[in-house]
Amino acid sequence: MIISASRRTDIPSFYSEWFFTRLKEGDVLVRNPMNPHQIGKVSLSPEVVDGIVFWTKNPLPMLGRLPELERYLYYFQFTLNAYGRDVEPGLPSKKDILIPAFQHLSKSIGRERVVWRYDPIFFSEEYTVDYHCKSFRAVAARLGEYTEKCTVSFLDLYRHIARTVRRLDIRPGTAEQQLQLLQKFSEIAGEYGFCIDTCAEEPGFDALGIPHARCIDRERLERLGNCRMPVPKDPNQRPACGCAASIDIGAYNTCPNGCLYCYANHSPGAAGTRMQAHRPDSPLLFGSVEAGDVIKERTMKSYRRDQAAFPGF
Repeated sequence: MIISASRRTDIPSFYSEWFFTRLKEGDVLVRNPMNPHQIGKVSLSPEVVDGIVFWTKNPLPMLGRLPELERYLYYFQFTLNAYGRDVEPGLPSKKDILIPAFQHLSKSIGRERVVWRYDPIFFSEEYTVDYHCKSFRAVAARLGEYTEKCTVSFLDLYRHIARTVRRLDIRPGTAEQQLQLLQKFSEIAGEYGFCIDTCAEEPGFDALGIPHARCIDRERLERLGNCRMPVPKDPNQRPACGCAASIDIGAYNTCPNGCLYCYANHSPGAAGTRMQAHRPDSPLLFGSVEAGDVIKERTMKSYRRDQAAFPGF
């Protein structure tokens, strides 16, 4: 099984000590976001974990401990946008800290293990098509040799972020704007030696030669592990999503980055409250097992098969 760490929060940035403790202990407890009293016990044994996909905007807290991942296949989804502190108030300097962190990570583990994400894309009076094109080129010039691809997507206006983004007059953009932008992005990516794909965009951009992404990417893990891994498509994602099935070990309302567009934080103070309930030695990301909680062990199996058993692969 593939572990997602995590679509729901930034584990590398804020919870890396907890994560490495869970690897050492061999399992993690995860509350069901739809039924909080239902807790899944998820094995982190290398025998059943086919790969780990990290999602982050700042992997620096993990960089000194990467050797502890040597028994696992893994790669990083590294989101690096060009927005200012009006949109991403909790992030350190992109120019001085995050871009060098991306480069450092790539040098340490290989460009095939670091996927650049430029998302979500939106437009406003300040963040125009021209702004995005200039910013994307500037970042691409520094990241091109450190990644194989960049995944992009446009803003989804979830109900709980609508009020937050309204004050900046943020909008996903027209179909014409999106097409114009991605055509330019594709050209820039080609100049700097990487490719572009889109995360669950409907309709897609096949006319530009831009495919749908597989953020939880079975084929990438197969290539990294020189193996076959027939993991099925994730049935819980949107129809246009190409992700393989995975188990997410994060929790919503636990990321303090404070990005205005974030779908994973439902209220401004929730992340701070839950972070106060975090303990690095707990099997849960925050809080503890309470009366009425039911713990069930998740069924885990490995899909990994040696390539030698499949000569035609």
